[in-house]
Amino acid sequence: MDFELSDEQRLLRDTVRDFARNEVAPAAAELDETKAFPYELVKKLGELGLMGIPFPTEYGGGGADTLSYALAVEELARIDSSVAITMAAHTSLGTMPIYMWGDDAQREEWLPQLCSGERLAAFGLTEPDAGSDAGNTRTRAALDGGEWVIEGAKQFITNSGTDISGCVTITARTGDDEISNIIVPNGTPGYEIGEAYRKMGWNASDTRPLSFDGCRVPEANLLGPRGQGFKQFLQILDGGRIGVAAMGLGLAQGALDEAVAYAKERRAFGQPISRFQTIQAKIADIATEIEAARLLTYRAAVLKDRGENFSLTAAQAKLKTGRLAVRAAEEAVQIHGGYGLIEEYPVCRFYRDAKILTIGEGTDEVQQMVIARALGL
Repeated sequence: MDFELSDEQRLLRDTVRDFARNEVAPAAAELDETKAFPYELVKKLGELGLMGIPFPTEYGGGGADTLSYALAVEELARIDSSVAITMAAHTSLGTMPIYMWGDDAQREEWLPQLCSGERLAAFGLTEPDAGSDAGNTRTRAALDGGEWVIEGAKQFITNSGTDISGCVTITARTGDDEISNIIVPNGTPGYEIGEAYRKMGWNASDTRPLSFDGCRVPEANLLGPRGQGFKQFLQILDGGRIGVAAMGLGLAQGALDEAVAYAKERRAFGQPISRFQTIQAKIADIATEIEAARLLTYRAAVLKDRGENFSLTAAQAKLKTGRLAVRAAEEAVQIHGGYGLIEEYPVCRFYRDAKILTIGEGTDEVQQMVIARALGL
């Protein structure tokens, strides 16, 4: 097996790393404190081609592979998870269904403005009674005079309520035994976007509830064949887990970076605390776990790029990196001591941002179920 990145992948990684350090890092603490959406950073991400990184150049995308996408997400999450999830949710969740199942007209209408970052796309699956149990979708859509009339609600939807949000793709029951996928543009009458949630972490990302009350969209907004929405969204979730795994990997690496730097500077009993065996053991364990998680995450991306079955590996990567992110952030806070609870230190934000990685894009328990089923249990 070849474990080396290509020249293009290394260049992309280094470009995103520089951007994250020079542009994202100086703004991250204030964005987190004010809970302000990072419009300027998203604009710059669009200019760098990162908002459309895995899509064909004919639509304004970067034409890059899944591993390149994962590298970009990892480097952003290494500095700030709010910026990373904004890019990842827009790309692998919001835009990907339109690319994978959209017809020529839908692709031409949406992909150029989404790939450029001019507009954001959202992914509407979760409901009050349908998250892990995605088949329990209650939102309904009925045809009337050449239009879908949508009734229902979604929750925990990322990128839906910003000034540059363009559309959301939603699951809806289009019959008693069928779920379909429909594009709903922002600004459509009957489509109401709720107030942003007050969250423990990811404070600078946009997360809201949505409601649909007599919301009418053209029949042509059906995405792919009628009745295939549930299957489509499961495929999107498989791919999305690679992005979330890359986020967990990046956050863990960022927490380690901060812990190592602090341990070298902080002195106790006449020497840097980095010289104490207990501190070294914490750092050594996390560093080793990160390398193992990195290989697992990259393997999932490579399998997807090869067109092979990657569902099991993506679930394993997501499970591994989410738990690792929580542990790495906790250990980084512990190494910082009392300063780990002070907001001016990034590890405090990392600690708050980490927990969602064991919940979003399928809980740890769902990942375990996916893995067990793949093993024939």
